[in-house]
Amino acid sequence: VQLQASGGGLVQAGGSLRLSCAASGFTFDDYAMSWVRQAPGKEREFVAGSRGSGQITYYADSVKGRFTFSRDNTKNTVFLQMDRLKPEDTAVYYCAAGQGIILSEVRRARAYDYWGQGTQVTVSS
Repeated sequence: VQLQASGGGLVQAGGSLRLSCAASGFTFDDYAMSWVRQAPGKEREFVAGSRGSGQITYYADSVKGRFTFSRDNTKNTVFLQMDRLKPEDTAVYYCAAGQGIILSEVRRARAYDYWGQGTQVTVSS
């Protein structure tokens, strides 16, 4: 399993970034995919994700209405469009994959089995 995240960077508060994660080595449609972030000194936090079909997406309350998760099952890729960024969004963002994740576990970061290398997002005030 390989998860290659990209798109992080430095942006001013109120700005936007778009993260991408290219997946390989597994049957993409069978896996829940998510973005999880970790700020310095904090635990990993679920941000957004969906189960295999992508029909329903789930968001952390802190990003709802500002971030948009999407997945393209034809290209084995997931995206995270981040708008109206805030300094508290600063973190390393990880792409994660998990098989057999039940509905009640989609928002739990530790439910995911595989992780990419992470991409840094820094939002200046």
